[in-house]
Amino acid sequence: MSFAKTAHSKVASPKKIEVAAAQRWDLFPYLVTLLILLTLLSLFHVWSRVKVVDLNLEITETNRLFKELQQEKNALKLEVASLKHPARIEALAKGELQMDLPSDQQVIIVR
Repeated sequence: MSFAKTAHSKVASPKKIEVAAAQRWDLFPYLVTLLILLTLLSLFHVWSRVKVVDLNLEITETNRLFKELQQEKNALKLEVASLKHPARIEALAKGELQMDLPSDQQVIIVR
């Protein structure tokens, strides 16, 4: 008889199973809410990482363009300096425009 008692005591009563099932269903809305919050948090994290990658690509492209424009600016400054050089201007005036230095009679001093 003690054997039957032991075997019977290990079997759960139907009432306990129903209570446990009801408690599981009571937690269901909280678990769904937690799952939704975790999903939203994960989506935000992925979106922010994608945004960071996009911004890094944009910064890299902007830096490349900046360096390219600086090189162009330096080249243009060099060109302006060479075009303003007095020896070049004098050579153009004498060669293409057929100009000469003025004589003393052509110089008028304005006071």
